[in-house]
Amino acid sequence: MDNTTVIYHGSKQIVEFPEIRLARYHKDFYFGFYCTKLLSQAERLAVRYTGEGTVTEYLYTPDENLKVLKFDEMTEGWLDFIVSCRGGNAHDYDIVEGPMANDRIFNYIQNFTDGKISRAAFWELAKFNKPTHQISFHTVRALTTLRFGKGYGVRDEG
Repeated sequence: MDNTTVIYHGSKQIVEFPEIRLARYHKDFYFGFYCTKLLSQAERLAVRYTGEGTVTEYLYTPDENLKVLKFDEMTEGWLDFIVSCRGGNAHDYDIVEGPMANDRIFNYIQNFTDGKISRAAFWELAKFNKPTHQISFHTVRALTTLRFGKGYGVRDEG
């Protein structure tokens, strides 16, 4: 049985050869190469700064020998993991998958981390957001599960 799926990466340029880059800030699941199974989300991410960008499509084939953490939905464990990663704490997973803390959710997470809102208030605010998805690749070995498909330009039509 072939369990290969198509996933997308939205950015300024086509990324034929993904790599893990260390940035000046920590992302939801720490430093890694981020993709999504939601084409509309990749398109939004691609055009968010300039109104134009690219979507790169990959064929992703899971490798059962890799250490993978998967969150099917926003849970207490998901929230604690993101707070830890955004706080600069590394992990030893090859791949992490789950909902994305978009800008609004990130603000709620920051408010929770800073003690400005309670955990209960976070969940009350977070429940009204549309579904998101991210899969992040944190090791070179994890990147070998990706095969470049194609890339193409997108524009913000709104």
